[in-house]
Amino acid sequence: MMRFRLLVLISTLFLLLGAGCSSGPVRDVGLDKLSPRKAEQELSTGIKNYEDGNYKTAAKSLQSALESGLTFDSDTVRAHKYLAFIHCLSNREKQCRDEFRKALEKDNKFDLEPAEAGHPIWGPVFRAVKAERRK
Repeated sequence: MMRFRLLVLISTLFLLLGAGCSSGPVRDVGLDKLSPRKAEQELSTGIKNYEDGNYKTAAKSLQSALESGLTFDSDTVRAHKYLAFIHCLSNREKQCRDEFRKALEKDNKFDLEPAEAGHPIWGPVFRAVKAERRK
């Protein structure tokens, strides 16, 4: 009998709690909480465009990701790294250096992957920027 009363009490509490809920607050949260935010989508799009060789489009998406406010520092570093690559490939060494500096300012332990570090265009630029920071 005691067990039955406890079960009824618990069921009643769940019903009362459920009755107090409406779909309004859930709607207010929005789907953006369930899917990647605009900034993260722009970062992903930018990297994909970079990998496809669409550097101008990639740069726009990466810049948009930064301006939209990426959640994680690691994503911000990635955006600056890819922008640096694009600038180096486009013979814009000053902008390339600036992007590498921004990445290192966000994460002073940032380093290129071994395959990236050996690249003949941006590898030396990155090493020079990193050496400047050590002084």
